[in-house]
Amino acid sequence: MFESLESMLLNYGYHGLFLASFLASTILPFGSEGILIYLVQKKFNIPALVLVASVGNFLGACTSYYIGFKGRILVEKYLRFDPKELEKGEKIFTKYGSFVLLFTWLPFIGDVITVVGGLLRLNFKIFSVLVFTGKFLRYLAVAYITASVFL
Repeated sequence: MFESLESMLLNYGYHGLFLASFLASTILPFGSEGILIYLVQKKFNIPALVLVASVGNFLGACTSYYIGFKGRILVEKYLRFDPKELEKGEKIFTKYGSFVLLFTWLPFIGDVITVVGGLLRLNFKIFSVLVFTGKFLRYLAVAYITASVFL
């Protein structure tokens, strides 16, 4: 079984990482770091891996932003976000400002932050720069720590 999983990851490589990174940044409980680590260990090109993972994860966050932008009713009805979670997210934005978007890579809270960014109709250019920067730095750190430990 492991051989087929390994074969699949190697065959899909960058495309599989992109999809995993995209899904990990939506409300689906999915992680992409393990795939990134595996591909680094298999000597895929590290800058390309970091870029692919960052773009996929960023586009997933944009999807969550868009859903939030469409309105609270949609978020609560279809995404089933607890209104209390959304209120917490709004308080975080009120307290720390847009720079909280640098932390959208954090598990659980990151999804709420991106959706709340849309609900608050934050400027998309600011959203994009901060979210992409945070996600890029996270993947960069994971890739280079992996490379320094395993290669």
